[in-house]
Amino acid sequence: MNTFRRLFLSCTLLASLGGCRSLGPDEVRFAGFSYVGRDARFERAVDSCSEYLNPVLAGFHPDPSICRKGDDYFLVNSSFTFYPSIPIFHSRDLVHWRQLGFVLDRPEQVPLDSLRFNRAIYAPDISYNPHNDTFYVINTCVDGIENFIVKCRDPFAGNWSDPIPLPEVEGIDPSLFFDDDGRAYLLHNGMPPGERQWNSHRALWLWEFDTVADRVVGEPVLLLDGGVDFAAQPEWLEGPHIYKHDGEYVLLAAEGGTYEGHSQVALKSSSVKGPYVPYPRNPVLTQRDLPADRPDKVTSTGHADMVRTPDGQWYSVFLGCRPYADDFYNTGRETFLLPVTWDDGFPVILPPGRAVPTVVRKEGLQPDPALRPTTGNFAWSTDFSEGLDDRWLMIRTPRSEWLRTDGRGLVLRDNGHTIDLAANPAFVGVRQQHTDFTAETTVASAVSEGRFGGLALFQNERHYLLFGRTHDAVVAVRADGGAEMLASVPVGEADAAKSLTLRVLGSGGRCDLEYAWGDGPFTVLAQDVDTRCLSTHTARGFNGVIIGLYTGRLSPAALASGE
Repeated sequence: MNTFRRLFLSCTLLASLGGCRSLGPDEVRFAGFSYVGRDARFERAVDSCSEYLNPVLAGFHPDPSICRKGDDYFLVNSSFTFYPSIPIFHSRDLVHWRQLGFVLDRPEQVPLDSLRFNRAIYAPDISYNPHNDTFYVINTCVDGIENFIVKCRDPFAGNWSDPIPLPEVEGIDPSLFFDDDGRAYLLHNGMPPGERQWNSHRALWLWEFDTVADRVVGEPVLLLDGGVDFAAQPEWLEGPHIYKHDGEYVLLAAEGGTYEGHSQVALKSSSVKGPYVPYPRNPVLTQRDLPADRPDKVTSTGHADMVRTPDGQWYSVFLGCRPYADDFYNTGRETFLLPVTWDDGFPVILPPGRAVPTVVRKEGLQPDPALRPTTGNFAWSTDFSEGLDDRWLMIRTPRSEWLRTDGRGLVLRDNGHTIDLAANPAFVGVRQQHTDFTAETTVASAVSEGRFGGLALFQNERHYLLFGRTHDAVVAVRADGGAEMLASVPVGEADAAKSLTLRVLGSGGRCDLEYAWGDGPFTVLAQDVDTRCLSTHTARGFNGVIIGLYTGRLSPAALASGE
């Protein structure tokens, strides 16, 4: 049973799966959804058995963390205030990934109510402890319960535990390290000892961790203060991981902030508690010093994790961004994969001056035609006859029954929460995974007075694009800090009872909005709409655009601007 089906049944969100009933005045039916991605960088011949495309997880998949048990690799990503939370993937070759579901898929596990959009679920770390045959995900819910652990024995089955709080551990980005002797350690980003010397001055700390009691013990040990070059005052030392390589301990961490200046640094020590010696040629990964006009540009690389394969090779997963102009990107932070080389005991993910390659050689790949693609150009569609799969996300934890399928499509009920509030609106969406894309849906019912039903391209509560119908018009609303009506045409009497198909044609930072009544031809409502307001560069934060279906009230400001 997939996570969404289990989730909806447990929360009674699928109230009448497979059955039909008439729509209420606050409900809107959607007859289907389709998505097509067509990025130029992916239009190249690739040998699927010996080459792969970067990113390996396209679209909003930030802060990747990875672990291995036997021949099985498991990977998780940040999810912030999207629900279900922390997507988890499985692979046998590090390239072809299948989503198993979500780590946090029960409302009681992750109360995201009213949390600020780019807060909540930060940078999960997944690890496997061979000494007790247990998987751990350690995480920070910023503005929520802060640092906590969940665990399970079998990621394929799921059923991760309820969160176990770690009240002694402050800061963010905790991770676990299990040493060969059975001892366990927790490391994290935190405030430096004494006073901060600059605003983004942070430190890395290490605790011993009791795997029986699931808590830290003793006092924390300072691993690194400020960064590898304290005098340079590096920004935001964070995302630490420890590994064992050739009998030495390797510390990997991010520096430079999570935007264009992002980088990864490496240090090593003969003792897990240090002192750690920096790699003389740090950083071991960055794109900040490369020409701005390079082809297939990737920026913001960092927040890396590493894994050792059964034959002793090492690979790194890390986040990166694919801008369409300057540093504008609507696809968010994505997951990239590269092999690791070693230089005098230090890991090097990408030598200085090297651009992240789009095509990478890796022998022995295991493509599976049954897997849905996670990168490259692809198309998919659904009529909702089987409900929603694990691609679909909500905004914050659902607390009421507002979604159902009825045999003729997906029905959303206006739950009183609009998309511009810190709440759980009647919205479900999927990641925008391409710079150039087409998204389409059919609104198969009328919309009552005062309400909206249609497509939403959502970056956050202050940056979104709505395209759909009200009771008497087809409208487009864009929010760039404040909402405004971009275009509106009245619904003719002959069309009022017909279905309305909506199509968004996205290309870089622009899009066209087209609509068709019934089986009729498409008409352009708005052309060359500027969507750079949906880029992370403009909206800031850490996520990418989620494209989905929404019903609710329109902003009074948007309605007023259309008068």
